[in-house]
Amino acid sequence: MYDDASFYSFNSNAQEERSSKLKHKRKQSLPKQPDEDVQADFGLLDGHGEIQEVLQSISPPKATVARRSQSYSDFHYAVHAVLGQKEKKSRRLSSQSKEEDNDEGERGIKNELDFEDWYRDVENGLIDASHDEYTAYQKQLELTKSHIDSILSDTNSTLQLLSSLSASFKAVQDQTTNFQQQCEGILKEQERITGLADDLDRNLKYYSYLGPVTKRLNAPGAGAFVRSTEFSGMLSRLDECLEYMTSHPSHREAATYRSRYRLLMTRGLTLIRVHFVGALREIASDVSRRIADRQLNDTTMSALLYAKFRVGASELKAVAQEIRKRSVVSAGAAPGAEAEYQSLMNELYTSYSATRGRLVIPLSRKKIGEIAMAPSTSKELVSFARSSIGHIRGVCSDEYELWREWFEGEDGLYDFLESVCEPLYDHLRPRIIHENQLFKLCELCTLIQTRYMHDPEDELDEVEPNQLDFSVLIQSALEDAQTRLVFLAQGIVRDDIERYKPKPDVLDYPSRNRRASLSGTKPQGPVTSGRKSSIADPKIPAPKEPQVVDEGDLPNGIWGFDTEAAVQGWYPTLRKAIWLLSRIYKLVNSTVFDDLAHQIVHQTTLSLHHASTLISAKATPTDGQLFLIKHLLILKQQIVAFDIEYVTPDISFDFSGVTNTFWELRERGGLFDPRNLWKFMSSGGGAGALLPKVVENMLDAKAELDGRLRTIINRFIDQCAARITDSVSAPAAAKKKGFDALQAVQQVQQSAEKEVPLLRRKLDEYLDDPRTKETLVASVQEQVVQNYESFYDVFTAEKRSSGKPPSKKGKGREDEVWDPDMFAEWSAGVFNVGRLESFGAGDAGSVSRSRSVSRSGSI
Repeated sequence: MYDDASFYSFNSNAQEERSSKLKHKRKQSLPKQPDEDVQADFGLLDGHGEIQEVLQSISPPKATVARRSQSYSDFHYAVHAVLGQKEKKSRRLSSQSKEEDNDEGERGIKNELDFEDWYRDVENGLIDASHDEYTAYQKQLELTKSHIDSILSDTNSTLQLLSSLSASFKAVQDQTTNFQQQCEGILKEQERITGLADDLDRNLKYYSYLGPVTKRLNAPGAGAFVRSTEFSGMLSRLDECLEYMTSHPSHREAATYRSRYRLLMTRGLTLIRVHFVGALREIASDVSRRIADRQLNDTTMSALLYAKFRVGASELKAVAQEIRKRSVVSAGAAPGAEAEYQSLMNELYTSYSATRGRLVIPLSRKKIGEIAMAPSTSKELVSFARSSIGHIRGVCSDEYELWREWFEGEDGLYDFLESVCEPLYDHLRPRIIHENQLFKLCELCTLIQTRYMHDPEDELDEVEPNQLDFSVLIQSALEDAQTRLVFLAQGIVRDDIERYKPKPDVLDYPSRNRRASLSGTKPQGPVTSGRKSSIADPKIPAPKEPQVVDEGDLPNGIWGFDTEAAVQGWYPTLRKAIWLLSRIYKLVNSTVFDDLAHQIVHQTTLSLHHASTLISAKATPTDGQLFLIKHLLILKQQIVAFDIEYVTPDISFDFSGVTNTFWELRERGGLFDPRNLWKFMSSGGGAGALLPKVVENMLDAKAELDGRLRTIINRFIDQCAARITDSVSAPAAAKKKGFDALQAVQQVQQSAEKEVPLLRRKLDEYLDDPRTKETLVASVQEQVVQNYESFYDVFTAEKRSSGKPPSKKGKGREDEVWDPDMFAEWSAGVFNVGRLESFGAGDAGSVSRSRSVSRSGSI
């Protein structure tokens, strides 16, 4: 109990005595004590004298900071120790009181009164002794109460003080909040003012930059400023100022500042041009002086012409790029408009091209002159072209690489390279114009197309982005050669095809065919397949490319067969046409080739028709017709390989109707009468005679060839059938009295038996393909049967009208007129179509399917 901190804090005497006797040193607080087993401090309670002094003290002990119990067990030990001291004290006091009573009794008890007094004193002493503890504890409680009351009063005063502080803090908080709000408003205002100041500064800098840049660009020696690193930044600032003035036209004096900034930009870019041209002139003059001083070999010349120009190229390219970046057409410009500073960039291109041209072109002209005078190339067009074009190509490649080191992009490059190619054109163009041999021009076109041109259909043959496209430069030479080639081809068509006059021995095809039949050799001719989708299957292999026909230049052809033998029986104009087409095929533009090919085929067809007419007059119509059929089939089969496309119509105006109308009005005297003019203009009168007519001359060679072939085949079939059925071909003859139908039918039978062998013999003389021949024979048979059916219909109608209908019993007798079915069965045995030994079942079927095809012109 006495170990409690509250007791020692209020009993000052006990605290002093305790501290003086025990000399107990204050221990560290619990957090600072070391980790060790702490036992209860029982030394504080040992000693009877200390307990007695505590019990006898009236005043509470002095306040001190006593050690607190470290744990509940520590407090428990302390309480037991105090209680044990109390028991020892009570026993000691009782023994002392007994001894004192005995002593006093022995000393002062003499009578009963004394004993009574002694007893009373002893009793009172015992009572007092028993109440001392409680009295001391009561005093301690009173002291504790008074102390707690003072603590409570202090606590109340503290709470009041804290309440006042809280109220003060709240007031301060309110004031601080108001102050914060005011500060935030001030900060926002500061930000607004700062932003406004920044906007003013940002807007004003576009105006304030005018003065410094004007002084900089107009100062003496401003040209040297171009080489500094600050020049590019200055131009960028001018771009920003111009863009700002353009995007803010509502600002005051924005238009004035924009015009002045544009003048300064022009001034800066002009300084670039002056610097670029001056540097280029210095390099060129140095190179020219060194070349003129002494004779140089190719290596030294190349070092001067190219290595010298590459030294300062990167710096000048960066400077020229400043102009090129500003040579861009604006977004809102009209189509075809030129950029604002494109003229300055063009001046750089022109200056560079002129400077390089003065150095390179004379050397190229001298080199090409040497090539032209060389023995191997002086008279040979293709050799000269190969050598001169190779030289120019090397020069252009070097100039292309040097250009890319001076400029970005290819604007103006190919114009300069075309000027470099002028020495080539000066020598090559006159040679092309004076060249009269077609095959040399063909070789030149082939050389240019295969070595220097790019095939647009070949994806692997595309030009890389940073490579020279030499085809653009050599295109002019190719066009010159193609133009001359087309001119010569038109001359050949005019002289050798259109105006061709055949000799008598050329037209003697019947005798030639008979001699060939007797000798056992036949000229190679077309062989038809009998299929609807094909025209002819020649015995020679059908080439994928056009067949080159030339008298002597290709004796064995290009596909492994004898070309001369293949074209031995061809008419000269057909031979020339196929040779000409094979020569110019894929050497000229497709549109030009199509027009020229249609013209060649048209004139060849007319020439063959003229030859057919001459042969018919000299020999027989059958010879002329078979000659034309044979050659038209060859022509149609040959032009398939040339891919001749549809040709556009030739449209013209016919004013003959207008002339006739005016002449008629003049004769009638109403030329100046508006009513007459209106009459002829209207749809009612004159049907618009005053308007010219649109005439379309369609020159489609394929359609013309098919039409002519169809016509001649039909004419041949009709004539052959007419010779056989001549006795029954007149429908009116069956209606005449005394007409002997049976005799007429017998004449038809005799004619058929006579004409069919002659027909086959003629077909064997002109044609080689059995299918073609059997198809024509089958068509003749079909026409004969149709003619007989027409005759039989007229004959039966006449019989019915006279009351004597023909008999239909049995298959028909020999003394009667046969019906069409009987006649067709008989004619099949006579014509014997598809039953030859050389035909199988499949061939016969092909012939039967081709009967209707032959009359359409597609055998």
